[in-house]
Amino acid sequence: MTYELYYWDGIPGRGEFVRLALEQAGADYVDVARTDGGMARMMAMMKNGAGNFTPFAPPFLKDGDLVVSHAANILLYLGGRLGLAPADEAGRIRANGLQLSITDMVAEAHDTHHPIAVSLYYEDQKAEALRRAEDFRKERVPKFLGYFEKQLRKAADGQIHAVGDAVTYVDLSLFHLLEGLRYAFPNAMRTAEPDYPLLVVLNAQVRELPRIKAYLASPRRLAFNEEGIFRYYPELDGD
Repeated sequence: MTYELYYWDGIPGRGEFVRLALEQAGADYVDVARTDGGMARMMAMMKNGAGNFTPFAPPFLKDGDLVVSHAANILLYLGGRLGLAPADEAGRIRANGLQLSITDMVAEAHDTHHPIAVSLYYEDQKAEALRRAEDFRKERVPKFLGYFEKQLRKAADGQIHAVGDAVTYVDLSLFHLLEGLRYAFPNAMRTAEPDYPLLVVLNAQVRELPRIKAYLASPRRLAFNEEGIFRYYPELDGD
């Protein structure tokens, strides 16, 4: 059965974490909002629900009659089905915990350019954004990336993985997280990355996975832009 992924058209955003898993697994899926009439279908589901469940916001995934919301929850659901999660329960719980930490960092990255209110334009909260971005670069990036680096140190020699000894959705998500940070904070990340060599290696490994490599070169891969979570404003990138 074809998976239906619902996420805003035109931005990678949180939907990209799910897309990467579907692409790596070679799963049959439709990016609904990018199809004719798809945005209207997505908005109707958020307004009217599907069965007894109404998703709060994208991303959400429809698998038959089941609708699963939130990126981390979707990946928890898909992980075992796509062969992208540990087989044991303890491993699946660890993977979900790491994914939730990624979710936390993504939210903080978003708040660097919208620290006061999502409903306000960036220009309406620029002074606060400058302060928030400075704290994010100096305090939060080392805290989060240092934590992820520590997890990768537990990996064996050779291929590096966040959980277990095979590619999981967490590896794919860490790849996208690093890509987003590189886009939004290129100067800061050039300075920071030498402190996180295993994350850099993992990013390079994921980039060369045959299905991911093909996806990145395809029109299905949406470019980062200033409408998404990771946005590049030079003044937020520091000196």
